[in-house]
Amino acid sequence: MDGLVQFTVTDAPERERFEARDETGALAGVVTYQLTGTIVAYTHTEVDAEFEGRGVASTLARAVMDDARARGRTVVPICPFLSGWLEKHPEYDAIVARSTRKMK
Repeated sequence: MDGLVQFTVTDAPERERFEARDETGALAGVVTYQLTGTIVAYTHTEVDAEFEGRGVASTLARAVMDDARARGRTVVPICPFLSGWLEKHPEYDAIVARSTRKMK
């Protein structure tokens, strides 16, 4: 075993969140959101302490952004983690609502 855990991310719309789970089904982290029409606001990213430092938050970030792009949604990144992650991933700029990006 190389210690690399694969996380599966699924949308749980009834809870307004995406969930990352490991191979055993344990909940590793979530991204909460609010959906209004084609606008999705990602409000909070949280990783269980047991899974910190294993790339869960980045896995969630990529999954939620890929989902938004596939569904033709515009993203409002309220979550500070996601805002910072997006600064390092300009490939998603086309679907991010510009007026809400923090100014430098």
